Amino acid sequence: MLLFKTIKETRDYSEKCRKSGLKIGFVPTMGALHEGHLSLVRRAKSENDIVVCSIFVNPIQFNNPDDLLKYPRTLERDMEMLQEAGCDVVFAPAVEEMYPEKATKEYDFGALANVMEGAFRPGHFNGVGIVVHKLFDITLPHKAYFGEKDFQQLQIIKKLVELEHLDVEIIPCPISRETDGLARSSRNERLTPEMRRAAPYIYMVLQEAGNLAKTNTAAEIEKYVKFKFDSHPLLKLEYFSIASGNDLQPVTGAISEGDMGFIAVFAGEVRLIDNIQLK
Repeated sequence: MLLFKTIKETRDYSEKCRKSGLKIGFVPTMGALHEGHLSLVRRAKSENDIVVCSIFVNPIQFNNPDDLLKYPRTLERDMEMLQEAGCDVVFAPAVEEMYPEKATKEYDFGALANVMEGAFRPGHFNGVGIVVHKLFDITLPHKAYFGEKDFQQLQIIKKLVELEHLDVEIIPCPISRETDGLARSSRNERLTPEMRRAAPYIYMVLQEAGNLAKTNTAAEIEKYVKFKFDSHPLLKLEYFSIASGNDLQPVTGAISEGDMGFIAVFAGEVRLIDNIQLK
């Protein structure tokens, strides 16, 4: 497995692969890898000749400086895990390498970026758009793999590909969960033992919301989920929203095919997100 830290050597390698007729699969990450990331790498390996994985904690997608500071950084361990998963190349640049000058690009993702994560994390998706576009330009992938836990981000990236006319296929991959249902996330490493024991409650409530979707309206389900978290001593609900899986716009009436429940919860200082298909 190769480790590159500069844009030039990574792009040169990718160009060489493409000229040789090799297919490149790309898995962008911010490190602190877990089984969810590795499942993306293994799928990319099964569908491509070469797998490139980036490890870069992107500062411009954090609207909370404290969150950026505390984000886990475990490059050595990540490298070992990636090698075992069959990754061929790791691109792990410094911030100065990715942003020699201040990033000023402004994207218009329309209504996709104005709800849920976009509403609670101003500027987040613009930062995601900038870094993903740069990473695509550097790694030159045929396919790029993204987990559905960050479902809104996935839709934003699909929109980015459309806006920039990028020649890359976006591959959505199912949410990876622990045995107790908690969605795997790098932020889980920051949970205290007490919060880790409490966190599976999030998915349990989402499953209850899915059951309620058979006979209740979106507004009724949202009220129920709020009640469930109002009575929890450790977990604080930031939002629960039922929205169309196509355009992410809120649903208030009866649940239709493709509608989803999206949630963000604070477990102490750690912010966790999850989602579920309701039908």
